[in-house]
Amino acid sequence: MIEMSNEELCRQLVQECNDAIIYSDRAGIIRLWNAGAEQMLGFSAEEATGQSLDIFIPENQRARHWEGYFKVMETGVTRYAKELLAAPAIRKDGTRLSTEFSMTIIRDEVGRIAGSVAVMRDVSAKWQKEKALKSRLAELEKESSAG
Repeated sequence: MIEMSNEELCRQLVQECNDAIIYSDRAGIIRLWNAGAEQMLGFSAEEATGQSLDIFIPENQRARHWEGYFKVMETGVTRYAKELLAAPAIRKDGTRLSTEFSMTIIRDEVGRIAGSVAVMRDVSAKWQKEKALKSRLAELEKESSAG
């Protein structure tokens, strides 16, 4: 069996995960941006680290996002630790995508809230398929009620 330190295991788990893993501090500044985030959102870790989360939050969603984010930073409570939050995102090239993510509150060594981690997945294809199915169902219901 190959031995690996827990630190190396955690580093690889975060960096190599296909889901986007993004850590931001209390102010909403990106401090960790993994390979999955690079792939999904198009920004390199060097471009994203040190930037506000606004780099991928659609402008019309920002006020609501920051209201919720700062409330979580103040209280340390989020229902999205167990439930998925569906939210749109913007890639570097400006295209929109549909995402789902969970949040984990990160605390420092004395228990103060240091920031949060989002584990995010692109669900655009699933969302498009559901939209098409709902549209087709509405068509069929209209046809059956007309007949």
